[in-house]
Parts: sequence; structure tokens; C-alpha cells
Amino acid sequence: MEDGALITRVREQGDQRAFAELVKRYQSQLRYSLRQLTGWDAALADDLAQETLIKAYRSIGQFRGEAKFFTWLYKIAYHCFLAQKRSRKPEQPLEEGHEDAHEPYAAGVGNPADLHRDFARALMLFPPDQRMALHLHLQREMTHQEIADLMDCPLGTVKSHIQRGRDKLQQALAGWNTGATA
Repeated sequence: MEDGALITRVREQGDQRAFAELVKRYQSQLRYSLRQLTGWDAALADDLAQETLIKAYRSIGQFRGEAKFFTWLYKIAYHCFLAQKRSRKPEQPLEEGHEDAHEPYAAGVGNPADLHRDFARALMLFPPDQRMALHLHLQREMTHQEIADLMDCPLGTVKSHIQRGRDKLQQALAGWNTGATA
């Protein structure tokens, strides 16, 4: 059954099984994305995913269908992530002059699990809005416009976040490129 039909069943009949199917489809991807954004803090990511899904269930009547359900779900997750960031001690991205700011991650070259961990560590170099834009574009393959809509920010800002972020990520993950060609 397509997402639209499941959403209709949840809205019109309060069908919890239909919502459970939507959760089954997207929970794993959502949790993975939140882990990337939280620096691989699995417990926090799982809490944010649960909060996202509860909010999605409660507000599914507000889903207009103008975007994919997954994009709408990510928008909720992004706002949960930002609210969590505001409620905790502010996280400071590493400054340009910091010794680790551009140090390549070379540990675990060739191991995909290590690459995911190192990618998540590298993402922590960025403020939350840039981190989200990079993740959605590079790992979720969303378009610039989809990201701008999801994050409620101008298209040009998203493009800048992604371009500048790619350059920093290339520097931060340079050890992986070296290891792949050796």
C-alpha cells in the first residue's frame, strides 16, 4: 500500500496499523539520519526519532501531501533536533584555527562502519543547520529545493551550506581518499 493510502487510513479511521506500517518504512532511515546529526549519539537519536514519530502521529492531519511523507517526517525531526539543541548547552563547532578542524580522519580506512562514524564526527564540525543540509543532500539525496522547504530557509542558503560543507568535508575526510587509492 502506498504512503498516501496509509495516511488516509490514519486520518479518517485512526488506523494505528497503517501508521505502524509508515513507522516500519521510515524509522530506520530516520534514526540513522538523527545519529549522523547527533554525532552518533544513539540514545539521543533514538529519543529524537521517537519524539518525531509521536508528533507525526498527532499532527498527521496537517500533512498536506505537497511533499513526500518522508520529507515531512524529516521536517518534524529537524525541528525536534533544533529544540533539543536549544535546550542543552550550546555546542560550538570547531573553529578554523583549531588543531582538529581540518585534520583528516584516517582510522579504519576501508571499513564502511568506520567511514559512517568518521563522517558523523566530521559533520560535528558544522553548525546544526549546515549539518542537516549536508546530510540530507549527501546521504538522503534530497534536492536543494526539498532541503530549503524542509528547513524553511532560502534556496541560496542551502546551496551555500552544501558547497562550503563539501569543501570542509573533503578536507576532514582526506585520509579516506588517500587510503582508497593506496
